[in-house]
Amino acid sequence: MSLRSPGWLALLLPLAGLVAAYVLVQRRRGRYAVRFTNLDLLDKVAPARPGRRRHIPAAAFCGTLALLVVGFARPTTEVQVPRERATVVVAFDVSASMEATDVQPTRFAAARTAALAFVDQLPERFNAGLVPFSGTATVAVPPTTDRELLRAAIEGLQTGAGTAIGDAVTAARDAIRTLDEQADTEPPPAHIVLLSDGSNTTGRPVESAAREVAADRIPVSTIAYGTQDGTIDLPSGNSVQVPVDGPALEDLAAATGGDYHEAATGKELEAVYDDIGSSVGHRTEEREIWQWFVAAALLTALAAAATSLLWFSRLP
Repeated sequence: MSLRSPGWLALLLPLAGLVAAYVLVQRRRGRYAVRFTNLDLLDKVAPARPGRRRHIPAAAFCGTLALLVVGFARPTTEVQVPRERATVVVAFDVSASMEATDVQPTRFAAARTAALAFVDQLPERFNAGLVPFSGTATVAVPPTTDRELLRAAIEGLQTGAGTAIGDAVTAARDAIRTLDEQADTEPPPAHIVLLSDGSNTTGRPVESAAREVAADRIPVSTIAYGTQDGTIDLPSGNSVQVPVDGPALEDLAAATGGDYHEAATGKELEAVYDDIGSSVGHRTEEREIWQWFVAAALLTALAAAATSLLWFSRLP
């Protein structure tokens, strides 16, 4: 929580003085009663004294004043508001290492299923595109609201040799730029979601691609998918280890303002996509909540009045 007009908090100082004066008066009142009152006679005349509860109305009254002062200071809080429009491009690693079976049935099959679920959960007005990459990267589906076209492209993906992460980032950025140039209104916010299980093996360096998308203020959220035990079978019959390599993907996300995730199973990948979808589909706004404090002040004022009437038959 933050305050837009914190200067009003200065009014808490006289309130603190009022509290201190109340405490002082109560102490002096107690000493006076003990010094000059016949306690035996007092017990017979007024055997049921209010005791500590006599302070409750006063405390509620001071609480009312404090809440009103904070309300004047215009407190705000951050809330998540659904976006009406956005552009999301999924960069999907289709390199041969995605055929590893450390994720059942394969990394590739599980990732494709999760990607289909991800695009289905995006709001209808979101533009979504697809950039598959192996040795090269191509824009298979430019950002569009046509989910059936996107689903068909994901279902038709095939694996190939090489991993061109830098090229994939550049291709995704170019697809977003093209859509923005065609827009008649202000372009919506854009986001790239890149899934890969390996490091960059061909094409342009990831670092230079990251600098370009960062300059365009396009965050890249990356997902390192798979385990350290992955292997694939070569045509020769030999097996080759293909452990997941996350550091480069983590650096890419950090350099562009995106988030880095790791997933070692199909369910974990679906959870990651859900998390990314939630963050992409909402924006953070600051909203004033002074009404909450005024409402609380009214409740405490009512509490002060009710307890005073109940116990002392008068208003505070």
